[in-house]
Order: sequence, then C-alpha cells, then structure tokens
Amino acid sequence: MTLRILSSGRWCLCAFTLCALTGCADTGYLLQAIQGHLRVLQASKPVEQWLSDENTPDELQQRLQLAQRMRSFAVSDLGLPDNASYHRYADLQRSAVVWNVVAAPAFSLTLQTWCFPVAGCVGYKGYFEEAQAQAESLRLQALGLEVGVYGVPAYSTLGWMNWAGGDPLLNTFIRYPEGELARMIFHELAHQLLYVQDDTVFNESFATAVERLGAQRWLAAHASPEAQEEYSQLNARRQQFRALTRATRWELDRIYSQPENRNDLPTRKARALQDFRERYAQLKSSWGGYTGYDAWVAKANNASFGALAAYDELVPGFEALFRVNGQDWRRFYDAVRVLVPRPKEERTQILKQLISPETARG
Repeated sequence: MTLRILSSGRWCLCAFTLCALTGCADTGYLLQAIQGHLRVLQASKPVEQWLSDENTPDELQQRLQLAQRMRSFAVSDLGLPDNASYHRYADLQRSAVVWNVVAAPAFSLTLQTWCFPVAGCVGYKGYFEEAQAQAESLRLQALGLEVGVYGVPAYSTLGWMNWAGGDPLLNTFIRYPEGELARMIFHELAHQLLYVQDDTVFNESFATAVERLGAQRWLAAHASPEAQEEYSQLNARRQQFRALTRATRWELDRIYSQPENRNDLPTRKARALQDFRERYAQLKSSWGGYTGYDAWVAKANNASFGALAAYDELVPGFEALFRVNGQDWRRFYDAVRVLVPRPKEERTQILKQLISPETARG
C-alpha cells in the first residue's frame, strides 16, 4: 500500500492488493474486498466514452485529457508500464475509494501487520465501506492499540487487474492540482513496475521518489507558469511538514527506546506530541493559515506516525541513486532491480549509505 500525505492533507492508499488475489483467510474481509473492487470496475468506462458524451462537464473533460497526457508521458519519458491502467474513469459519488486502518502499540511506532500471499506483510487494512473500517478500528482499540482511520483517494492492484481494464482514474483525485495529479499517477504506476514482498518502506520510498522526480519533469516540460507556482508552494509546505513529522518520529523513537525510563513514558510522550502540535501551529501561521494538514495533526498518534515513516525514510537514497545513474530512468530502474534480490536489511543499508547527513536531517 501507499500512504502519503498530499497537499490536501489526506492519505493515499495504493498497492492495495485485493484479498481475492491473495487468498486472505478472513472471509468477511475477502468478501468486502471483492465486492468493493467489482463496484469500482463496474462504475468505470473508457475515457474516450466520457470525452464523447455531451453530458460530461467541460471541466471534467479537460481533467481527463490532462490525465491521458500524463499517462502517455509516464510511458514515453519515465519508462513506466504501458498497460490498461488509467485509461478508464469512474465517478464513485464519494470522496474516498477506500478507508485505511493502521494500528500501533501505545509506546512504539511499529505498525500492526497483516500478511497475504501476494502482497506480503503490510501495515494496514483497507475497506470499501467506512463503517467497516470504523468497526475494525474499535476492535483494535479494544486490544490496547492506537489506531488511525483515513479515507484515501486511490489504490493499485499492482497490475494484476490490467486484464480486466486496469486501475481506473477516479473522481476522488481527478481534480487534484496539476502537479499533485501527476504525482498520483506516476506513484501508482511505479508500484506496477516494481514491488517487493514484505518491504513496505522500500516499495513506498521507491514509488515516492518516482512521483517526485517524475512530477518535476512533467511540470518543467508541460505545465503553465501558474501550475508550476502552485506546485512549488504546495511542495514547499509538504517538505516543511514532512521535516516536522520526521523530527517528531525520531523524538518518539528516542523516548520509546529508553527502557530505564519506562515509568514516565506517558508524560514524555504527551510532551513530545504537544511540542509537535505547537510547532505545527507556528508552521501553519507562516503559511498564512493554510489548513491542509489540520485533520491529520488533530488525530496524530503512533499509528499515523508509524505509517508515514514508510514514505520518507529511503526516498533520499532512491533520489541519490537516480543521480548516480545519470538521471536516466532505465538505468535507475535497473539499479533498483539489482537491489531487489538482496536481503531486506542490506537493501536498506545500501540506500541509507547514499543519503548525505544534510539530506537525512531534512
């Protein structure tokens, strides 16, 4: 899966491999996954049909045309898969396609994981009905875990459903600002290019690096000055917010890793979270009151910080690997593939060695 904070402050879930494909033993979870994905497929139609329909609003037609140009760019310039995905569109009549549940202990950022034969072990469960996600949240809270539930705009079936029309464009993200829409499409396609079982940090950091680098190229080559400026502002805020959350994760990790001070863990944890919220208020003030991250901050806990870690940790290493390979996409992908057969710890260490101390500090 992919969880990443976008400019809107919402999470994105991708690499959501359906239980129908993974042999999930939980029949209730399996059933909602099959039914939910089938409803998405049934609601989708080829983009060409939407464009030829006189009832399609002009604004939606323009966004669909833009998405198709981005899709072509992903193939021609970024070397991403040329397949059926993102050539269809569905209006789901809701703001999220799935609701994601993440959980962690009271004094740890390590996520609860669920394991599936194809996707491997992942730190989330995704539901097509919010009520089911909330019910799972209550169950996990009763076990003493901290839980987060987030509506998310997109998921990917890792290319497994391209035979059935692929992953469609959705109303839940089609109206994102141009740079954010490019990031979304490139990120999801990156998962179809490369996915490693049982290594969420590697998978998500790779896709996030591709989306960042790809969006920069798209904007430089095709976007208007207005779209470039909009993206620059949103991205600056995103980087500042990520630096703040990264620093808070490090502080929480430091607190939780000191066994000699277990008795005052609740107090020190509360102080760290209060400091985080105070620093966020200062950051928000410097943005002129921008509220895009307010909902995430209000609910921030170990589960949400733990989930966010996957999308930050190794991104600078992948970006450095891209530069080492002459900013050539095919050479970069080949270099990443060389890492895949190595043990998880070795892959992680190689990428971390590429990160400069200045970059690591954010």
